[in-house]
Amino acid sequence: MGRVLIIGAGGVGYVVAHKCAQVPDVFTDILLASRTKEKCDKIASGIKRSIQTARVDADNVSELVDLIVSFKPDMIINVALPYQDLHIMDACLKTGVNYLDTANYEPRDKAKFCYSWQWDYHERFKEKGLMALLGSGFDPGVTNVFFAWAKKHHFDRIDELDIIDCNTGDHGYPFATNFNPEINIREITQKGRYFENGKWVETLPMAVSKDFDFPEGIGLRKIYLLYHEELESLIKHFPEIKKAKFWMTFSESYLNHLKVLENVGMTRIDPVMFKGTEIIPLQFLKAILPDPASLGEHTKGRTCIGCLIKGVLAGNEKRYYIYNICNHQDAFSEVGSQAVSYTTGVPAMIGAMMMLTGKWSGKGVFNIEQFDPDPFMEKLNIYGLPWKEIIL
Repeated sequence: MGRVLIIGAGGVGYVVAHKCAQVPDVFTDILLASRTKEKCDKIASGIKRSIQTARVDADNVSELVDLIVSFKPDMIINVALPYQDLHIMDACLKTGVNYLDTANYEPRDKAKFCYSWQWDYHERFKEKGLMALLGSGFDPGVTNVFFAWAKKHHFDRIDELDIIDCNTGDHGYPFATNFNPEINIREITQKGRYFENGKWVETLPMAVSKDFDFPEGIGLRKIYLLYHEELESLIKHFPEIKKAKFWMTFSESYLNHLKVLENVGMTRIDPVMFKGTEIIPLQFLKAILPDPASLGEHTKGRTCIGCLIKGVLAGNEKRYYIYNICNHQDAFSEVGSQAVSYTTGVPAMIGAMMMLTGKWSGKGVFNIEQFDPDPFMEKLNIYGLPWKEIIL
């Protein structure tokens, strides 16, 4: 049905390649490309079905264009670094190819992410008759679809949203991140931010926390308020929302290690001179930390990610919780990955499936909650991320 070019061969790219290969009637031809072709070859060697591999520098638009022209994909799944989103979108515009990513753009030299840079591409994609789907991971991604599903099937009006992300996984390392260390640390060391009564409120990093009782035996865990990009798109597309927050769990050990690294300057993203060479401390730290793609065989435990929603149905107040639980060991048994990469890679494949099969279509730049949630929710149950609902 369609040819797909996957850009990025990290932990998420690994999962996306495996999951696309499982659906040959939709993904008829697959090319996996990254800056390091050997990484792509290693991933391809573990997939029963034959897929192509290539080297490409996602910072180089002309290289991207040459590869796209050569392979002629119907769409691109971008699971490279967020810094590279705009380069890949530029290449899509030059070659007339549809686009999908899992995380919004952020500039390399500033720990700030927002959708405005990509939303500014809407008219250009519309004029070319192309579709760009933003944030088709889990959070953002599935959490946005959970919200759209809740609004369609359970509420007349939604007033409050709490997106809550828990990872109980234990990989045995003193300190490691479950996805790209550079992106992960940039994200959690910036100020918290939430939406309330028509305005954004900022907090100091990790300054707001509370306990939350997670289902299915996970139990009481401390959750910390962060800023996450899906809040920005959800309040734009559902302006009825009065309050929206994002929460995530962290172990005390993780937070203590992170504080030390921050205090000694290892989380800095500005260049410093070392023996006559300019380096960025956070990128050096990334190089010496365990590769998230290598954590799968060591990680035990579960993730639990969902939306706690308050609103009104038929004049009555309603409280509702929808979530997915993913087991790290089950993910590793299926595709050789830990659950954090799995929960991002599966929705990327499903979003691409929605586009290639015509379930979702449009001209311009869209966030995932702008489409009918029903076919996506059905595929989550089929392809490894079953969800549950609780009326509270």
